[in-house]
Amino acid sequence: MALCVRMIRNICTDNTLRILNWLLAASLVFFAGVIYRVHASRQELINDNYSKLPVSLRFFPFVFKDWVGRDVPIAEHIQRASGSDDFINRLYVKGSTNQWANVYIVYSGQPRTMLGHRPEVCYVGGGWIHEDSERSHFLSSTGNMVPCLIHRFYKPNITRDEVVVLNFYILNGQITNDEKNFSGLGWRVPNIDGAGARYVAQVQISSVLENPIRLLAKDIAELVLDYFPDEYGEVSIVGDGEYGQAVVESRK
Repeated sequence: MALCVRMIRNICTDNTLRILNWLLAASLVFFAGVIYRVHASRQELINDNYSKLPVSLRFFPFVFKDWVGRDVPIAEHIQRASGSDDFINRLYVKGSTNQWANVYIVYSGQPRTMLGHRPEVCYVGGGWIHEDSERSHFLSSTGNMVPCLIHRFYKPNITRDEVVVLNFYILNGQITNDEKNFSGLGWRVPNIDGAGARYVAQVQISSVLENPIRLLAKDIAELVLDYFPDEYGEVSIVGDGEYGQAVVESRK
């Protein structure tokens, strides 16, 4: 009789343990799902609130000064890999001299991701040889001094194709030519504090010669700044409808 009682107790204990283990596993799955949904909702909110520019770069003017531009398509898989929140890629030709330069402007609400968009990374990945880089500057159309970087690349082929790239960054409304300003630990996550300006944009201007990229940089720099929030989160561009034109507000 005692033996039967012990066997029944053992069976009950085993069943209880199995039930408890099942309940524990189910609880872990449930709470993992809750955590995932909370994180996903939070991330979606972050992306909706902080990743979009007030006016998309697609409204950037095709014609200004003596320059006329046209869009240059970028492969869809490259667009996805870039992880950018907005960008344009255009070829501009200066009417009076027929000089040309390509402009690539890219924006990200997660500043640290811009480190992968440096010319030294992108061009080398495209088969170009990095010859040298130097810190430089140019004067904008309003006389402001703009720091920049000048990079030179070439293709190891019979014709030795060459390209010169001028680039600079706009970090929270301020222009810089130093990637270290947004490469630290503080820039690894999206803007979740509600700061009016927490982003980085990059401007790359390229051509076969240095003169046209400097001419275009001078004429385009102030226009580019109008599209990005200043340190207070304010922009000088307002959009006139989804497919309307962007208009520059009067500067204060």
